[in-house]
Amino acid sequence: MGTPEFAVNSLDLIHKSKHSVVGVVTAPDRPAGRGKKLRQSAVKEFACNNNIPVFQPLSLQDENFINNLQEINADIFVVVAFRMLPKVVWNMPQKGTINLHASLLPQYRGAAPINWAIINGEKQTGVTTFKIDEKIDTGNILLQEKVEILDKDNLGTLYDKLQNRGACLLLETINKLENNNIKEKVQRNIDSDNLKIANKINKNTCKISWKDTNVNIRNLIRGMNPYPGAWTNIEIEDRLLKLKIFECSLSEKEGIAGKITINSDFYIACEKGSVKLAEVQLEGKKRMKVEEFLLGSKIKNKMICI
Repeated sequence: MGTPEFAVNSLDLIHKSKHSVVGVVTAPDRPAGRGKKLRQSAVKEFACNNNIPVFQPLSLQDENFINNLQEINADIFVVVAFRMLPKVVWNMPQKGTINLHASLLPQYRGAAPINWAIINGEKQTGVTTFKIDEKIDTGNILLQEKVEILDKDNLGTLYDKLQNRGACLLLETINKLENNNIKEKVQRNIDSDNLKIANKINKNTCKISWKDTNVNIRNLIRGMNPYPGAWTNIEIEDRLLKLKIFECSLSEKEGIAGKITINSDFYIACEKGSVKLAEVQLEGKKRMKVEEFLLGSKIKNKMICI
């Protein structure tokens, strides 16, 4: 059970193993793009290419869908980046329902664990397999593996690492469950002040506050690269436009928070230090290196980003 690209590696590895994938559950096809043509999920595309039966219920409590799952009679359900399941579903298979989560649970429960680990400046994250229960990401832990976050990592590179490590951990979990060779561990309790939650990313999450340190702002930019992109407002030729920033480096230059300085480079001051921009995308334009961007843009030097 899964939908995005992150789930495909896991499905592929299980499909190539000794185990039989008897069905795939994924989101219904959605209109996408300018033409609003129906687009299949990445998981459905893989399943169709490999002749695996696909189920796309609008409701996970639909009676026909529940009957279909019962007829398949799978030993185990495997969930990667999917919706919250009703008990009638996750409680169905003999070996239970297991989930792969891209963090070291109980930290970073929620929809965007990879983004938030980078945004918060973590040096380490990981992948966890666990048994699904009534709440989100709270079930008993099966296996975990730590993954280092390098200073050069962004959302894209860390996503790839966790996707690959997670697929391997998931297959190891399935093998051990098959042989009853795994011990479940209750998730440790962490007080609310120290528990980090990975809430869903939205437009406001991506907006840069220049009244923050350059380190925190760079982490936000890393955590939103390549998608959806951290952004700020900038004035060009008397128009206020959105500027996405994808890459930057730290600078010790000081100034009023949000103040732009352009010489041969492009700096924006933060509450502490500055960031030197390296790759950006102006509203309505393509993503480009900052040198190319400066050649075609008439930015008011020393203005304040909003």
